Amino acid sequence: MPLPSRRWAVAATVGALATLFAIEPSVSAPLTKTDTFVTAETSGILTIEGGECFTDPAYSAREAEVMVRYEPCEEGADNQSYAFLRAADGPWDRPGLAAYAWQGCGGFFDRRWPDRGRGTLDYYPILPTAQTWADGDRTVMCVVYRPGGRLTDSVLPLRR
Repeated sequence: MPLPSRRWAVAATVGALATLFAIEPSVSAPLTKTDTFVTAETSGILTIEGGECFTDPAYSAREAEVMVRYEPCEEGADNQSYAFLRAADGPWDRPGLAAYAWQGCGGFFDRRWPDRGRGTLDYYPILPTAQTWADGDRTVMCVVYRPGGRLTDSVLPLRR
């Protein structure tokens, strides 16, 4: 039996390597963001105002830190702020603050998007941290996002 030519040997090797290292398209589950996804100490978050869109936190080599950045909603974004809550003064109580934030942001979410359900859009609160609380921060930011991908424009309902 004759030996296979070098071309066949190379083609077989390349084919085997391609099969071995083939990258399957990943099917990732929708992202669920919690009250620890972004905090008041995440760089850039304190510059975001009501109704503005911004990125998910990512490392910036230029700034040498993890941060969020403002993005025009019309250009697509990961998140959009839709309300702010003011927590009562008192001692730092993260579980109590988180419960207050989820309930308050949830109420605003349900009033703004009553027909959307939790499948198309979802929300999460951005909480003060122990450090920012000690500095007097009592503001909770409510944020809307699309679990299955990015926002393609502002999702805030028009006021009539």
